[in-house]
Amino acid sequence: MTTSTISSLPIVENQSHFAELAEEALKYAKKRGASDAAVEVSESKGLSVSVRNRDLETVEQTRDRGLTITVFDGQRRGSASTSDFATKAIQETVEAAWHIARHTATDESSGLPEKKLLAMEYPDLQLYSPWLVDAEEARRLALRAEIAALERSPIITNSEGASVNSSEGHFVLANSKGFMGGYPYSRHSLSVLPIAGRGDNMQRDYWYTSARCASRLASPESVGEYAADRTMSRLSARAIKTGHYPVLFEAPVAVGLLGSLVQAASGGALYRKTSFLVDALGKDIFAKHLSVIEDPYRLGAFGSSPFDSEGVTPQRRKIISKGELKGYFLSTYTARKLGMTTTGNAGGSHNLSLISSQTRPEDDFKEMLRKLGTGLLVTELIGQGINYVTGDYSRGAFGYWVENGEIKHAVEEITIAGNLQQMFKDIVAVGADVFDKGSKATGSVLISKMAIAGS
Repeated sequence: MTTSTISSLPIVENQSHFAELAEEALKYAKKRGASDAAVEVSESKGLSVSVRNRDLETVEQTRDRGLTITVFDGQRRGSASTSDFATKAIQETVEAAWHIARHTATDESSGLPEKKLLAMEYPDLQLYSPWLVDAEEARRLALRAEIAALERSPIITNSEGASVNSSEGHFVLANSKGFMGGYPYSRHSLSVLPIAGRGDNMQRDYWYTSARCASRLASPESVGEYAADRTMSRLSARAIKTGHYPVLFEAPVAVGLLGSLVQAASGGALYRKTSFLVDALGKDIFAKHLSVIEDPYRLGAFGSSPFDSEGVTPQRRKIISKGELKGYFLSTYTARKLGMTTTGNAGGSHNLSLISSQTRPEDDFKEMLRKLGTGLLVTELIGQGINYVTGDYSRGAFGYWVENGEIKHAVEEITIAGNLQQMFKDIVAVGADVFDKGSKATGSVLISKMAIAGS
């Protein structure tokens, strides 16, 4: 058992110093002969505390910092990193990057973004809320969650533990075109994993809460009790007959469909022609009642950012509008490869939401079960099993068999299969039971029919 503790002091007092380090690195890169350069200076710290069966298990502290410099010799590029912020170390890192750039092949798509695309001014999106929690308080919170799960019912017989995690950091990003920006950020979470049953009939499940601000976390008791309820509902699971059935993805699982969209519509997959969405811009790829909105500017959200990892201003936009693919996810490099302009998505997507024009406020989870009628509710997916070249989709799954809108029993040892191109078009309903604990949000998603391999 590790027993170290973490300082409760925020680390953002180094922000102005990091700006000075970034300027120092850029100046030396120019002096060395670089035509352009970009640098990121960052620092983070974290605390992770876990308990298991009412005892403290681990206390882990992390603290990291680094400086990464990218230099350009025309359209040749080199990068190097260091965790040593001394002047000599920074200069040696620039030298290393310059040496790499001088010996790499020319790439016509290489280079910094155009200056007009950079976020020279940007808003405060309230992404930082430090949590002055120490190891002892974190232990108590984790213990409260685990005890709530263990005492929920005699059916809960064991635990794989509960944990509290808190992290914060800050960074400065700068380049030779005059951009310099940065901000602090934080993320906090609590989770618990109870075990139900005995002998050959045992199941496990989990639940968690996460937020940038600790005051927005759910109570440890509510997390533990809900985790226990989910775990107990899995007992006596069995397979079902192979066939084609309607499938309802529970909202926490349905966000994975948005992840698949991002993967298929990302510039790297598109210019390499390893995506089924190559040349799909302007075409209908979802059902007509569906739209996908990207909003980088939601206050305090996990997917928010005033600029991407290249300093480019991101956009509020519709990726999907009434089923039609309106935009890709492009960095400067991948956009140039495609003969397009960056969308401000270097580093990934920002706060995606799946919306149906048919969703009503009363379309909660129970109503979505009623719409499913008789079919499969999926609450867990296992393995990868997605071919993004063809869109073929095959995943192991756990869930519940539903008849006439009522859950009858848990289902295990099954595989669900389809093709993303057809699955997107076969979405017939999206619930109002929105799951929004990360950078993607959606309600439960009902697909009209998928192949289920069971017994």
